[in-house]
Amino acid sequence: MLSETSPQTKITEHLALRADEPASDRLTAFLAAAFLVSVPVFIQAPLVRFQPWVSLSITLVWLISGFYMLRQRPFSLWGDLAIGFSWTWLAGSLYWGWLRENPYVHLPIEAIGLPIVLVLIGQSRFKIGSYFYLGSLLGTAITDIYFYWVGLIPYWRQVMQVEPTAVGSVLQAALSQIANPIAAVRACILLAILIVVGGLAIKSDKAYWWAFAGAVLSTILVDTLFLITAILA
Repeated sequence: MLSETSPQTKITEHLALRADEPASDRLTAFLAAAFLVSVPVFIQAPLVRFQPWVSLSITLVWLISGFYMLRQRPFSLWGDLAIGFSWTWLAGSLYWGWLRENPYVHLPIEAIGLPIVLVLIGQSRFKIGSYFYLGSLLGTAITDIYFYWVGLIPYWRQVMQVEPTAVGSVLQAALSQIANPIAAVRACILLAILIVVGGLAIKSDKAYWWAFAGAVLSTILVDTLFLITAILA
C-alpha cells in the first residue's frame, strides 16, 4: 500500500531539487524578480491608496499561491518567489495604506519581513524568494538614503499631503532641489553601488543570487521611472 506524501515532504523534495539548478532557472529568477519589483509601482500603488484593506488581504493570496506552486514541480521557482514577494507586498500595503505621510518609518516597515527571511535563509529554505526580498529591501534602502542625502524628505511628505492637482508643483520643486552637481555625484555613487552589488550577484551559478540581482538592478529602472514622472509632471 502506497503511503501519501505530505505537503511538507513535497516542499522539502522540491527544495532539494533546487540544489542542481539549470541555467534557465537563473534567467527566470532574474527576470521574474525584476518584474515583481515593478508590480508595486504599477499595480499596488494605485490600489493601496484607495483600497488599503484589499491590498493588505492580497498578501494572503501571495502566500497561499506561493505554497501551492511550491508543491508543483514546474512552478516551484515561482512559488518560492511568491512567498518572498509576499513580505514586500505586506510592507507596501502597511506603509502606503496608512503610514505614507511619515517617510521616517518607511524603511523600518519595508524591513518587516527581515527577521523571518533571515531565519529561512539560515535554514536553507525558500532561498530564491528570500534573496529576492533582500535585494528589494537593499534597493529600497539605497533609494531612501538618496532622499535623505539630498534633502528630499520634506517633498516626500508634501506629495502625500497635498491634493492631487498640486502634486506636480511639489515634484518640480523637488527636481530643483537636486538640480546641482553635488546631488548628481551622490546619485552616481549610489547607482554605482547598485550596479556593483547586482553585478557581483549575477556572477553566481545559484538562482537565488540571480533573484537578488534582478531585484537590486531593477531598482535603477523603477527610480528612473519616478524621475521621468517628476520631469513630466
